[in-house]
Amino acid sequence: MDTDKILQIVYDLSLEFSVKLIAALAIFIVGRWAARRVTALVKSLMQKSDVEEMLQRFLGNLVYALLLTVVILASITQLGVETTSFVAILGAAGLAIGLALQGSLSNFAAGVLIILFRPYRTGDYIEVAGVSGSVDSVQVFTTILNTPDNKRVIVPNSAVMSDTITNYSANDTRRVDMVFGVGYGDSLDTVKQCLQEIVSSDSRVHQDPAPVIAVAELADNSVNFAVKVWADTGDYWGIFFDTTETVKRKFDEKGISIPFPQRDVHLYQSQST
Repeated sequence: MDTDKILQIVYDLSLEFSVKLIAALAIFIVGRWAARRVTALVKSLMQKSDVEEMLQRFLGNLVYALLLTVVILASITQLGVETTSFVAILGAAGLAIGLALQGSLSNFAAGVLIILFRPYRTGDYIEVAGVSGSVDSVQVFTTILNTPDNKRVIVPNSAVMSDTITNYSANDTRRVDMVFGVGYGDSLDTVKQCLQEIVSSDSRVHQDPAPVIAVAELADNSVNFAVKVWADTGDYWGIFFDTTETVKRKFDEKGISIPFPQRDVHLYQSQST
């Protein structure tokens, strides 16, 4: 083979490779630009949906990384390189990482659901996974609570989503349920009137719905009155504690007894023969 033919072959191969290289670079440049635009669009949609900023960054980076991986594989394919082995390696690596981080991925998925569906927000008082507290922050993997005695509890998000969530702050109003026991010898009308005066004098108690005061149980040692009043959620404990103290004071003033547990013992004297 003479030199001219060799040069012609080299020229043809170089020209072909140059065309493929230019096409691959074009795919990479345009694809990277498109990946950035799609990522920006995803972040914009999340911002309009008031998604947490931390989740916006995380999902935005994840979307960009996935799209960029597709662009790189497409560019390599354009060069004529077989990408099947690369895909197999990436798949195996992804499977290994997924198995190793199975618990963390479960927490992450649960965190995404919490942030999207918002069963609670920062500052809400909730009960979940056996603990109660105010929500300090909702993170990708955990929910952080502050208990009433100022302990910090970190709850995995997977435990949150697999358990029942009680959100005490979700609604603007709550019903305060209280029970007060009086003696069987006390007048029911007097007790009702006293309890009615107590709840009516508290400006925090809503009159619509009207307070409920009724005999709830004829117990072993007392007649139990149920007192159910509606109030703003933030006034719940204040009303509960203040009403309990006021009831004791008013009962003492009016001579209404609050009985202790008691038993009647009857003694019979038998005559010996």
